[in-house]
Amino acid sequence: MRSLTLKRLLNNLKQLRQASQLTQEAFAESAGMSYKYYQAVETGKKPDLRLSTLERLAKGHGLEVCELLSPMPLRGKARSRKKS
Repeated sequence: MRSLTLKRLLNNLKQLRQASQLTQEAFAESAGMSYKYYQAVETGKKPDLRLSTLERLAKGHGLEVCELLSPMPLRGKARSRKKS
């Protein structure tokens, strides 16, 4: 069974990526990781992530790791773009 934190992370990753109108491949490239690896992360096939991976994911969305893991990310590239 997946933990609540993992479920939240996976949901946030997908929602943030879609809000940014990016494909998995485009986001993976901007986050500095391979498409296949990111795809496995977002789909939950890689449930045990290193801190460095979480940092890359968060940075790719313009967030801190704690924001990426929060129930509702407060900001991100997609949201900051809309304000401009």
